[in-house]
Amino acid sequence: MSNFQVNVLLVFLLILASLLLPDPTSAQVSCQQFGNQTFCSNGQTFQRFGNQTFDNRGNSWQRFGDQTLGSQGDTYQQFGNQTFDNRGNSWQQFGNQTFGSNGTSCQRFGNQVFCR
Repeated sequence: MSNFQVNVLLVFLLILASLLLPDPTSAQVSCQQFGNQTFCSNGQTFQRFGNQTFDNRGNSWQRFGDQTLGSQGDTYQQFGNQTFDNRGNSWQQFGNQTFGSNGTSCQRFGNQVFCR
């Protein structure tokens, strides 16, 4: 997997993890990737097989180019360094940092991602 693909995957997973935070102003979550698995401090885990990602809560996502479709009706569209979902949320990536319109911010260090 190329460095770009790893970055896209980590950003996507941190977006998913940040969406599941109960209160983005007070909660913090960190995730760490090992191969095709990602483990988050909130107990959520993700496993990737090709263009599909599954979590331990029964959710799944499938990526087609710049678009990702979720099993619960969620969709994500990526345009350059910006990602938009079908629920009015957006995220913008600058280097190793990602900022969400819902107030979340995440920072990547190697195979780890920290969000608050």
